[in-house]
Amino acid sequence: MPHRANAQRTADELPRDLVTRGLDAARNAIETEAAAVSALADRLDGVFLDVLTAVAACEGHLVVTGLGKSGLVGRKIAATLASTGTPATFIHSGDALHGDSGAVTSRDLVLALSASGETAEVCAFARMLAERDIPVIAMTGAEESTLAKLATYTLDTMVLREADPLNLAPTASTTAALVMGDALACALVVLREFTHHDFARFHPSGALGRKLLGLGEDA
Repeated sequence: MPHRANAQRTADELPRDLVTRGLDAARNAIETEAAAVSALADRLDGVFLDVLTAVAACEGHLVVTGLGKSGLVGRKIAATLASTGTPATFIHSGDALHGDSGAVTSRDLVLALSASGETAEVCAFARMLAERDIPVIAMTGAEESTLAKLATYTLDTMVLREADPLNLAPTASTTAALVMGDALACALVVLREFTHHDFARFHPSGALGRKLLGLGEDA
């Protein structure tokens, strides 16, 4: 195991106090993100119910949008929703300002992610949608932000601080947004009475698909 041995030597060469501080930062990151996620449970209030009802009643797609790290989280939320019975897709906010906004119809809802609520491209997209009377659901940590003011509904994903030592990198905030998206998807599974058989129809391939269809690993 030459690579492992080299890695071990490198770790041994690091100053012990630096390693200790690094491990403390790792533990603190987990504790900070766990606290941020736990706090979300108390925010499943009337607004969340309004969003849940609106998405369940949507005749088109739930279009998810975001930029940067929020955009990456948005892609995952859209994928989870689509795989659990809610028609959903992702449009990058930057691309939306260069023609992709034409994919959004009057039958759709838009879920816009921005931790600060001030991401220029996300806000510009939301403003375009508001002018077309297309409802926007803001997922943000700033309820008085530009995005929140443009939105029909606002899901609060505020965190007390980010999980990194500098309190700068999107860590706790992106985790909170991801979990809020999962909460929405899980609630919709119940409202839609989505079953194991429905899930299997959407996942015919891979190990999960084989398991749901009652096939062996070698099938």
